[in-house]
Amino acid sequence: MSLKQAAPGWCFVRDDVTTEVFLKGLVELGIPGVEMIDQQYWSMANDLGLTIATHGGHATLTDGLNKPENHDRIEEELLKNLELAQEYNIVNLICFSGDRYEGITDEEGLDITARGLERVAKAAEEAGITLVLELLNSKVNHPNYQCDKTPWGVEVCQRVDSPRVKLLYDIYHMQIMEGDIIRTIQESHQYIGHYHTAGNPGRNDLDDQQEIYYPPIFKAIADTGYEGFIGHEFIPKGDWKASLRQADALCQVG
Repeated sequence: MSLKQAAPGWCFVRDDVTTEVFLKGLVELGIPGVEMIDQQYWSMANDLGLTIATHGGHATLTDGLNKPENHDRIEEELLKNLELAQEYNIVNLICFSGDRYEGITDEEGLDITARGLERVAKAAEEAGITLVLELLNSKVNHPNYQCDKTPWGVEVCQRVDSPRVKLLYDIYHMQIMEGDIIRTIQESHQYIGHYHTAGNPGRNDLDDQQEIYYPPIFKAIADTGYEGFIGHEFIPKGDWKASLRQADALCQVG
């Protein structure tokens, strides 16, 4: 079987690769999903038969759901983007905990983040769109980001208790923070709504020059019965189509 795949625009749209070239290239490669492209290209993606797997749900990554004073703003942004997601067949909206700040404990941040997501969970359920709280590393790329460990994110989902509030499990980020990828997927897959990939270190191709061995990881994902998208969020070292062909081959699991 082949895991369903997507690719984010920010990784591949650069130099002479325009968004139009990128979208048509995904169709040529047989990759059915796209992520994080400007709104002006959503209709083009739809017309080409591509599914928009993710888009940002609210405006800020560092100043996010773990601050109560942000909840009104983020709720308004998410409700607006839920309407757009329905119109353009967007599967997931990405949410962020925000960074740790002075005086907040991880337990307090967890509770505040859950309360923020509870405010929009019913609207997401009614829209049929999943809000995915992204797990990011705070060691290399996002210093002080609070949702930086899987158990923290899982607890948020458990407290919200909605089928439309899940995690975006980024394999690259969680390899940096905690490793133990396959066991984590097996134990927590019911709380994962979307996956991202990249090689570590470097956030480049899924090749033999980095430490993550993807074939058994993809098999573990397939074995959970996962039917969503695997988003290849890496920066290609060479030809972008060749890099995605290589990633696609790894996603063919038996």
